[in-house]
Amino acid sequence: MTYSPYRLAGRLKSFLFVTAVIIILGLLWYTQQIVNGLRAEARSILLFYAQLYARAANDADDRALDFIFEEIIKRTDFPIILASAEGEPIGWKGIEVSEDSTHSVRARQEVREIMTAMQRETAPIPLTYQDASTGKSITLNYLIYGDSKRITQLQWLPYIEIGVVGLFILIGFVGFNSIRRGEQQFIWVGLAKETAHQLGTPISSLLGWVELLREQVGNHGKQQTLDEMHRDVERLSKIAARFSQIGSRTDLKEQDLGALVEEVVKYFRNRLPQMRKAIRLEVTKGELPLVPMNRDLFEWVLENLIRNAVDAIESDKGEIAIELKPATEKPYRVIIDVHDNGRGIEPGARKNIFRPGFSTKKRGWGLGLSLAKRIVEEYHHGKLLLKETRVGEGTTMRIVL
Repeated sequence: MTYSPYRLAGRLKSFLFVTAVIIILGLLWYTQQIVNGLRAEARSILLFYAQLYARAANDADDRALDFIFEEIIKRTDFPIILASAEGEPIGWKGIEVSEDSTHSVRARQEVREIMTAMQRETAPIPLTYQDASTGKSITLNYLIYGDSKRITQLQWLPYIEIGVVGLFILIGFVGFNSIRRGEQQFIWVGLAKETAHQLGTPISSLLGWVELLREQVGNHGKQQTLDEMHRDVERLSKIAARFSQIGSRTDLKEQDLGALVEEVVKYFRNRLPQMRKAIRLEVTKGELPLVPMNRDLFEWVLENLIRNAVDAIESDKGEIAIELKPATEKPYRVIIDVHDNGRGIEPGARKNIFRPGFSTKKRGWGLGLSLAKRIVEEYHHGKLLLKETRVGEGTTMRIVL
């Protein structure tokens, strides 16, 4: 089995994801600490101004009160609302309501709503003075304030940084993935064409030897064996032809899919006894439209799915059912389900079955399903997917064309 590379990749992805989350949370926490510190500094400054205001009020110096409010408090870099002791807005600055509209009913209602929002963030600062005659502390007004522009910008800074870095990583990932896919495709094409080249010479030689044996044997009862040998050698020739078409532009022609499936199934039925497998291979089909396909390549896909189904069956009585039916989803024409009663696929392996190099077989190379998916989706513009699987009960693979 070749689980380990994909398990390692999955663990690495999980580690990177957790690390990224920790970094983001740490950045947000650190920024929030700075924001809280700036808020505390802002409040201490306003409290100092409030004390000045209270001292001026105690001295009954109206000019000093006006000077403190207009020239000191209102010049701070915070959105500020001055409210009466009853909570009604008297004056404001730094909010999105014109200061000239203090007598507007609508403007004052907007300011009240802003006051409510500000009070949820920061507690109002009372402007008080002490009555000399009674000694009581009297609240004249309240200062309601919000975060300065710099604090607001600082709050948004980590989100902007994370967004920019995330976008950069996404663009890099898409670009890298595209390059990697291109490299993989070149590897597949090179491997396929080299395989076709290597198979070509011995296949031609074997075909010649079979014909020579046919002439020598004549009618001594071994003609059927030679015919089957000839079919197998022709199958090798077809395999070489398939590999030679990988990476090339394929011509799709309207084909009778039912007849093609029956031909592939017949080939396997004749050879199942030699595989020492007691397997019943059945085909169910109705009326089907013609489907554009490359016959050699699509036979390869079906053979791969049937062979995988045969390998998955471990019981004494195996069943492989191939069902063909018209597709209901446009622009597709037909659906092919290949069902077996084999061992099924483990949950951890399901997302990796189409990855090149992944296999659940002890001697598998992990190329069959990957190539089959490429043939169906890239050459025939269809879909190959795992429809259903249950451990110990079987698997259903689906092709949509």
